[in-house]
Amino acid sequence: MTEPTRRRAAALELIDAVVDPGTWHGWDGPVTALPGYLDDPGYRADLARARERTGLDESVVTGEGRIRGRRVAVVAGEFRFLGGSIGVAAGERLVRAVERATRERLPLLASPASGGTRMQEGTIAFLQMVKVAAAITDHKTAGLPYLVHLRHPTTGGVFASWGSLGHVTAAEPGALIGFLGPRVHEALYGEEFPPGVQVAENLLANGIVDAVLPSGELADAAARALGVLCGDTAGAPDPAGAGPVRAPAVPVATAEESIRRSRRPERPGLRALLTVAARDVTPLSGTGAGERDPGLLLALARIGGTPCVVLGHDRRETGDGRPPALGPAGLRVARRGMGIAAELDLPLLSVVDTAGAALSREAEEGGLAGEIARSLADLMTVPAPTLCLLLGQGAGGGALALLPADRVVAARHAWLSPLPPEGASAILYRTTERAYEVAGRQGVRSADLAAHGIVDRVVEEAPDAADEPEAFLARLGAVLGAELAALRTRPRAVRLAARRTRYRNLGLS
Repeated sequence: MTEPTRRRAAALELIDAVVDPGTWHGWDGPVTALPGYLDDPGYRADLARARERTGLDESVVTGEGRIRGRRVAVVAGEFRFLGGSIGVAAGERLVRAVERATRERLPLLASPASGGTRMQEGTIAFLQMVKVAAAITDHKTAGLPYLVHLRHPTTGGVFASWGSLGHVTAAEPGALIGFLGPRVHEALYGEEFPPGVQVAENLLANGIVDAVLPSGELADAAARALGVLCGDTAGAPDPAGAGPVRAPAVPVATAEESIRRSRRPERPGLRALLTVAARDVTPLSGTGAGERDPGLLLALARIGGTPCVVLGHDRRETGDGRPPALGPAGLRVARRGMGIAAELDLPLLSVVDTAGAALSREAEEGGLAGEIARSLADLMTVPAPTLCLLLGQGAGGGALALLPADRVVAARHAWLSPLPPEGASAILYRTTERAYEVAGRQGVRSADLAAHGIVDRVVEEAPDAADEPEAFLARLGAVLGAELAALRTRPRAVRLAARRTRYRNLGLS
């Protein structure tokens, strides 16, 4: 094929679509000769044809450019170069690019398109994935963001290494994404792989990728995510205004009144809070490891100008009209968010609004109790600043699992109880009829929680958030923004010591 008719490499087209015009600078040096043990004439001919067909010298392109003005390192795979396969030269090129991005403290965007490791180079190519994964781990450990955009197709060792380590992962619409390629499956097992499984949209539905995005939308999405993950604050607008909007003073409610108000279907939840009080919201889907839970929402966002990781109970109703109960997968999603906050030193906002943890065989066998324990342990030790919002219902271990924090804010009608009040009443009196009486004695109201040092600040409702959702969420957003900004100014050692002391001494004074 002659140069004038050669089709432009898809990796370069991707770079053109994502990087600001005129800012791309490639990092790739010449590919060295093959080691002697790989100097096979047939393989040399394959490489020559791939180079002629694509205009590239290897299956990956690396370099840097600007994405909406931000300097970013980029590595992209080219499937038309021997199926995007990774051999020794491509593996070394990838590692050098990741290491350079780490040295220069650049966020990294990776966009693989590959059938996996290069069969012609055997086991030595297979092991390239180890050093690539190690380099990316070092990059993330250095507190630098790693974004992934999986293109069609991405399979094998590439998907199982640098394709699956992103803080945020998107995929091309309709892309084939999977570990075992369909052709390999058919050759090994004599049957076709079930259709629709290894498709980007199915991976999104199962919590393996966070979004399905065409390359034309990738730049804006990456810029939005990096604006949070890089911790930028300069020039960030405060969506809730210059300061808190004060609510009219209202009488402190009884436990029964607060519980009833918190259960109103019209009461605004976490999604409404993000809509009104946050900017640059990037939803994340599931654990990234094949689990989702409708009871847990995870997102990157900016609140009051402060970038943060947000995780919390999602009170959207399920098909039977009830909010979803939090299961073990939901807590694993939450712990993914805690990990992102820890790696990038981003403030973490947890939001409590749950009728309780899931009570089912699946939850028990899925390790619910252990996940609650691990969530508590993670929140007590995560080095990032932490803020908890009690937004509505706070029943049982499902609420407790998201509670520990440097600071705790509560809506006036939010509450926290060892069990749903009806459950506590059933234990004490073998009836649910005395639920509100028990709740009153237990001290579940926000006023009680503040008196005992469990809550630091109460945001008023005037008199009910369900009747003034926009105004309430604006007040709440202003408070949260101020709290997050203040937490970022406190030295880490001081914060961690105060967090430990807070819960160590709870109930002793």
